[in-house]
Amino acid sequence: MTSGTLLTRIMPPVRFGGRRAGHVIERNFRVYRRVWMVVVSGFFEPVFYLFSIGVGLGELVGTVGGAGEAVTYAEFVAPALLAASAMNGAVVESTFNIFFKLKFEKTYDGMLATPLGPGDIAVGEIAWSLIRGGLYAIAFLAVALVMGLMPSWWGLLAVPAALLIGFAFAAVGMATTTYMRSWQDFDLITLVTLPLFLFSATFYPLDVYPGALQAVARISPLYHGVDLIRSLMLGTIDLSLLGHIAFLAVMGAAGLVVTSRRFATLLLQ
Repeated sequence: MTSGTLLTRIMPPVRFGGRRAGHVIERNFRVYRRVWMVVVSGFFEPVFYLFSIGVGLGELVGTVGGAGEAVTYAEFVAPALLAASAMNGAVVESTFNIFFKLKFEKTYDGMLATPLGPGDIAVGEIAWSLIRGGLYAIAFLAVALVMGLMPSWWGLLAVPAALLIGFAFAAVGMATTTYMRSWQDFDLITLVTLPLFLFSATFYPLDVYPGALQAVARISPLYHGVDLIRSLMLGTIDLSLLGHIAFLAVMGAAGLVVTSRRFATLLLQ
């Protein structure tokens, strides 16, 4: 065995594929068409949070400093809930559902009996999670618009921003799932996502956190998503948004590379 062959077995080449990813999306659409309530139900959680915390608690809080200016608490929280919804939807779709298909339903073994490759499967599944996330983002943004919680028309760009958040978390979520061995491992997913949800400037401005926690929050992927969408919806645009976009894009690209490589290892062995 040559050294090149040994290296290939240890570290398979990245297989992006993606040309036939549309077939994976079509398959998911046909499946979820029969259980459409599962898809629709994912929209209500952030809306309930918006009414209970953003509106209810907002009456007690009044105004807060949001992206450099005082805004109502509901206006402050709404963008964060949209970002958190994009994260949660992508994580659920790319972890629990993918693990079941990979380990129990053996869905991907059947797909590989067709011209589909591991890269097509990885891209197709991530794209499907983005489609679901995009639908949630559009519906949530419509609710925020009706409630008067989007002061700037820059907020329309919150939809592609939510898709970028979904891409980052879906790609990393799928990569993580390929290392999962049992359902008990998913406790670690909650252990990560819950602190991200609570401590990414979601419900409070970042400057109220202690200095050490501020430093930790600034490297949180969700913080970058929250600040990006909040700035867009409030209309406070500056060059710092490019940093948020770059962070999420690199995170998603890295996750896609690992996912494609791991799928090739697991499914073609």
